[in-house]
Amino acid sequence: MPQAPPILTFEDVTRIFRLRRGFFAESKTLAAVDGVNFALRKGECLGLVGESGCGKSTVGRLACGLLRPSSGRALFDGKPLPEAGADSWAAGRIQMIFQDPSSSLNSKRSVYASVAEPLAARNVPRAERRERAEAMLAAVSLDGMGKRYPHEFSGGQRQRIAVARALVTHPDVVICDEPVSSLDASVQAQTLNLLRDMQERLSPAYLFISHDMAVVGFMCERILVMYLGRIVEEAPRDALFENAAHPYSQALLASASGGRWEKKLPPLLAGEPPSPLAPPPGCSFHPRCPQATAVCREEIPAWKDVSPGQRARCHRL
Repeated sequence: MPQAPPILTFEDVTRIFRLRRGFFAESKTLAAVDGVNFALRKGECLGLVGESGCGKSTVGRLACGLLRPSSGRALFDGKPLPEAGADSWAAGRIQMIFQDPSSSLNSKRSVYASVAEPLAARNVPRAERRERAEAMLAAVSLDGMGKRYPHEFSGGQRQRIAVARALVTHPDVVICDEPVSSLDASVQAQTLNLLRDMQERLSPAYLFISHDMAVVGFMCERILVMYLGRIVEEAPRDALFENAAHPYSQALLASASGGRWEKKLPPLLAGEPPSPLAPPPGCSFHPRCPQATAVCREEIPAWKDVSPGQRARCHRL
């Protein structure tokens, strides 16, 4: 079966922030995203997984036009991705679901008004806005609740409202930035099942961002593993879970395994990732890698193919 064409493509995308602490302090450079390449295909769910601070949320904001690349290109439907805004030609075609639904819901507006807002920004007629917003609320099991306000709902229900708001325009791409990390386990499962159900109904492509390998494994067909601004492994889900090639991927799996990979994988990582303001030379993972050698401390590893569709950046391969 032929692969679907890409809808969102990153070509050597880098995003640099310049930070200054104090008026007279020297500015420092932080490469939050460092030469990232990937292609999100139409209708697929692509996972992006890594620890907090690795740059994955910055990738999400680049992917929906909230940030611009410092270098490289982000392409949407084959054209340079425009800056986010109601007047953009891509408005409504790329939407985002945040970790905290309060980031996208106005506490002073009714749920109906919040869900219909993306349609209003695209000048959809009022009658059609109401019809589509009510249909989307029904689709997320909140039928007849449009006149209520966000504070009247539980956290899981507010995230359902955020899902309805993101999908009401029938977007091509949805950026899911840690959409279940603030929910308890039972509500997480309900929200993930909802996202899968809505993808089956509407066929958007998901870029699913999470720190939890188990969650990404449940949702995604392909997975990108990110560490300190760089993608270190790319693989189909089954290949990654059965034969993770990069030591960092193995450590993330071990932390989510529930015992399944305990004998197969090395011990969990110790310590915190290095500061992105002062990344280590060579392979950025070498200070925490139990298999690091001298070359790891000196040279950035190149991509190496592991199996069909799977590749990793590791000297030991």
